[in-house]
Amino acid sequence: MSDLSHPPSLTEPGRPGAGEPAVEAGNTPPAGRREFVGRSPNQLAWLRLKRDRTARASAVTLTVAALVALGAPLLSRLTGIDPTDKFVDRLNDFGMPIGYAGGISADHWLGLEPGSGRDILLQLVYGLRTSLFIAFASAAVASCIGVAVGVLAGWARGWLDSVVNWLIDLTLAFPFLIFALAVIPILQDRFYTDREAPSPAFRVALIVATFGLFSWTYTARLVRGQVISLREREFVEAARAAGAGTGHILLRQLLPNIWAPILVTVSLMVPQFIAIEAALAFVNIGVTEPTPDLGRMIFNSIGYVASDPWYTLFPGLTIFLLVLAFNLLGDALRDSLDPRSTR
Repeated sequence: MSDLSHPPSLTEPGRPGAGEPAVEAGNTPPAGRREFVGRSPNQLAWLRLKRDRTARASAVTLTVAALVALGAPLLSRLTGIDPTDKFVDRLNDFGMPIGYAGGISADHWLGLEPGSGRDILLQLVYGLRTSLFIAFASAAVASCIGVAVGVLAGWARGWLDSVVNWLIDLTLAFPFLIFALAVIPILQDRFYTDREAPSPAFRVALIVATFGLFSWTYTARLVRGQVISLREREFVEAARAAGAGTGHILLRQLLPNIWAPILVTVSLMVPQFIAIEAALAFVNIGVTEPTPDLGRMIFNSIGYVASDPWYTLFPGLTIFLLVLAFNLLGDALRDSLDPRSTR
């Protein structure tokens, strides 16, 4: 019988790794042996995201769009052209740009706007700036409201949870686009008379408020479910046992554990707001002249589709690429942050 009081050595011949010294904590492993490094969930998510080619391409596209939007005033200064400047002397008697492909030249890289003679590149860049600002501001408002309401409802339960669920169901019962088409003109007339046109800042603020106040429901429902699933977990019970207050538990324990689904929701909310804002501007609701806007550029180009298709192509392609890139990046974020993902 073998002596069980003396287990075989790790360097005993015939065993895996025989003849190799045991690696002790803090020592460098021998050459040829693979070292395993532990990674946090955030590091694993980042690695998944970096391996996703679609996510990388979408991130590059959105980064370029953001830099172009932020650099719009610089571009205007470098070219010496304001987005409201009109070059009517470069239009023919029918209001069409003189030259090749809608007036494309060294001075006007994307041509001129038919009828008005404004520079399309400056209109496009400033319109991109308007769309991104409205989309991100609306997403921030909707997310803040949704997170606050969802956390309180999921934590408090009882009558507050019932009231929040009732509000969510009531809000979701209204088609958002139709509701925005009806509410925005009414609010504009409420604060301004027929003789006084609403200021561009007021129109933008009204759109952001409308989008934010009626789009928080999805975030609230998601956060509420996450809080309900986490409120009885061991780390929350440990915080309670340690004497932590409700505010500490909500802000320091629960919110850091639900940021991933919130981030995915925001990334998918932004393209929705870009498309809806363009649709509202297309029907002349919301942002109007003289503020540049992608949706209104498409509206203005309807009468020139046959004679100047380039004017329709540029804003339409910009909206398409923005919405597509945001949606693809949102899907990639969801896959990378999901621990069960195999990508």
